[in-house]
Amino acid sequence: MPWSLYLALKQLFPSGKLFPFFTFISMAGVTLGVALLIVSISVMGGFGREIKRMIVDTQGDVQVQAGAYLANVEEVAEVIAETPGVVGVSPYAEGVVMLEHNNMPAFPALQGIDVGRINDVIPLDSYIRAGTLDHLDDDSIILSSRLAYSIGARIGTYVEVYSPLLLEKIKADEVMLPRELEVVGIMEIGHQSLDSSVVLVTLRRMQELYGLDEGVHGFSVKLEDGADPDAVARALNQRLPEVAPRTYARSWMDSNEDFLFVVQLEKNMIFFLLIFIIIVAAFSVTSSLLIAVVRKTREIGLLGAMGGRARDIALCFCWQALIIGVSGTAAGVVLGKVVVHYRNNIIATFTKLTGSEEALVRFYEFSNLPAYLSSNDFWLIVGLAITISMLAGLLPAWRAARLQPVEALRSE
Repeated sequence: MPWSLYLALKQLFPSGKLFPFFTFISMAGVTLGVALLIVSISVMGGFGREIKRMIVDTQGDVQVQAGAYLANVEEVAEVIAETPGVVGVSPYAEGVVMLEHNNMPAFPALQGIDVGRINDVIPLDSYIRAGTLDHLDDDSIILSSRLAYSIGARIGTYVEVYSPLLLEKIKADEVMLPRELEVVGIMEIGHQSLDSSVVLVTLRRMQELYGLDEGVHGFSVKLEDGADPDAVARALNQRLPEVAPRTYARSWMDSNEDFLFVVQLEKNMIFFLLIFIIIVAAFSVTSSLLIAVVRKTREIGLLGAMGGRARDIALCFCWQALIIGVSGTAAGVVLGKVVVHYRNNIIATFTKLTGSEEALVRFYEFSNLPAYLSSNDFWLIVGLAITISMLAGLLPAWRAARLQPVEALRSE
């Protein structure tokens, strides 16, 4: 072991002291900074990952959308299915309707799905909390969980669906009665907005409600693992004009580009702001090491008089900064991981103490607080924390290396 490293350890952890105060304070600053970064970036990463999962699970990897609607459904579906990388295609039609149960109205987004093909693209079965997708037919409907709760509907009850086509019929002096559909399923995606505003019917029922005949509004497309959604979308856009003019394909990233940019910007801003906590902690490391230089001026002079080189003396304080940085970072990672693991328990306790459970349920967009820390983010946090801590030792090291042995030995 180099004598500079041995001396650094002895100064940080002198014999007879369990944990010196200055060493504890310096490490605690780095620990709290790293822990806060771990927790914050994990939560922001969790939001980003959860949003991606929900987008892909509800829209597919790629969406093919028509300018108005598509009439040659099977021809377009065949072209999409033949595109390299595509493993599943499912047509859909969507629009807003009025839904009523027990005089309780709602205005959800109604999606017409092909029951036979929807699970090839979207794992809808995994989101059904009551009932089953197999029971969905032209005379039934599946409601999202919070919507069903708000209007008091449950499995086996009936709801009335009013289509915007009703207004067109009235203008033409025709009558179109609302459709009475049986609730055969309750689904829960885990996002409060989606769980409050989405209902599902069969594609044929949706075509009837919107007067589409055999047409659809688009297709949801599932890709094989590892396929590039943008590349597949470009390939589709080259082939689709041949069979469906004014039809275009967009990847899930392209369709939600603005929203994903905002999420990434928030994550980057939080990282930028919180890194200053570690910088502030680095100043405390510098201060404590400068105090150590002043307190041990005579010892530093003695080392120089015994033949110690200036760079070895400087290295001793660099070692101390590195040890503080590595130890504080390791403790911060452990603390951050523990907080992330028990995040939902902590939030539940806090909301219970403050009486804010209802506000959290009303305004929070996820059922649980998501968390995900990528390996790149993890190593970036660890690397920056250790690097900043090492840089904090340069000033004390430079100050100690400049001490002249004779002057240091005469120091009072």
